[in-house]
Amino acid sequence: MSQHAVAPVAGAAMPINPVPTISLRELAPWALFFGLLGLLVIFFISADQGAISIPSGTLVHEWVHDGRHLLGYPCH
Repeated sequence: MSQHAVAPVAGAAMPINPVPTISLRELAPWALFFGLLGLLVIFFISADQGAISIPSGTLVHEWVHDGRHLLGYPCH
């Protein structure tokens, strides 16, 4: 079975699909959440050396070690 494209007929009314909108009031909490999450990720990749992280020692440092080098942050 093959499907054939149907050519629009001249003068025929095209169906109008409404464009969904998202209000700023609905978007703001998500933007704030992901913005703070992004800052937290950047902090752990760039600045945290294990001094203030919840797991003591260099555990977080070792988790993000290669990513730190790929982004150009010195860590040694």
